[in-house]
Amino acid sequence: MSPLNPAREDRGKLRIYLGYAAGVGKTYQMLAEAQDAKQAGHDVVVGYFEPHGRVDTIAKTRGLEMIGRRRIEYRGTVFEEMDTAAILARRPGICAVDEFPHTNVPGSERPKRWQDVQVLLDAGIDVITTMNIQHLESLNDQVFAISGIRVRETIPDWVVQQADQVVMVDLTPRALLNRLIRGVVYAPDKAQRALDHFFKESTLVALRELALRQTAHEVEIRQLDLEDIPPATPALQSSFEARVTGRTDRILVYVTSDPSSAMVIRRAKRVADYLQADCFAVAVDQPSVPRNGDAWEATERHLNFARHLHVEARRLEGEEVASALVDFARRNGITQIFLARPKERGIHTFLRRNLAQKVVQLARDMQVTIAAEREAPHS
Repeated sequence: MSPLNPAREDRGKLRIYLGYAAGVGKTYQMLAEAQDAKQAGHDVVVGYFEPHGRVDTIAKTRGLEMIGRRRIEYRGTVFEEMDTAAILARRPGICAVDEFPHTNVPGSERPKRWQDVQVLLDAGIDVITTMNIQHLESLNDQVFAISGIRVRETIPDWVVQQADQVVMVDLTPRALLNRLIRGVVYAPDKAQRALDHFFKESTLVALRELALRQTAHEVEIRQLDLEDIPPATPALQSSFEARVTGRTDRILVYVTSDPSSAMVIRRAKRVADYLQADCFAVAVDQPSVPRNGDAWEATERHLNFARHLHVEARRLEGEEVASALVDFARRNGITQIFLARPKERGIHTFLRRNLAQKVVQLARDMQVTIAAEREAPHS
């Protein structure tokens, strides 16, 4: 695999090594590429490396320049994080950064490591990094349904889609389990805990399938060749892109204060990404309901979550929620509407079912999807 930076552009290039579980070899492959780039005469540093006691992987760092970590004290304990400022000052050609989805300790300049990587890319530094499929935001509910574990450290899909290349590092689940049992992945006590929870063979098989499908999807995205698009106004450019990619869908997701809104936003955004469609997150404020209190703030948090995923978010006003939604949909060329299926009982269930029925009746020319929460597997 050739180095990323022989013909440097203003922004650095990003390559992600993607796996489906710890121990498949992502970090090993990242460091192997760093070694190859160094041998080819490129300026390479390791910005962050997490050894996890893996002897073969640690050996791959020999001879590579390691940037020291930044020490941050939080609640009486000292933590070590990637020193982004030191990397910027060193200004290498290529920087290897382990554990892309990592959450930085409070007191860091940025909350997420992927945001630190964005800073390096903006400075023209090429980055090679690692992550697992379960950290992709749009798959959060699916991973929970597969494993029963809610992953808290996630990366917005748009960050991964901006990568110049996504490379899957594959290993069969049976081979991975053998590595785990032999102590290659974790120490014996931690390995047993992993076998009892996340590293069940059925879970690994399902996660591997997700990773394979996602990698294929990332390849498809990068095969869309729009290089022949002539200079044009943004509106004409958007129209031309729609014709070239066949993108005709536009998706609307209805957002409320209910916790299920986060699930529907993820589901709608993932469908939008596969269809190369625009996506809107829309809340409806009724004039008769006060614009304050817990419900209003919860709705706003969900809209901000949508913005974080690069979904355009709007607050509408209307006493009849279904009419306001469908009117907005028609004015904006929406083809699909996503609503959450109510799971509580009583008057709230009745009102939300009534809303869904009204939307279906009013939006006969659109596809309406009632999305249900995925349940965790029973032990």
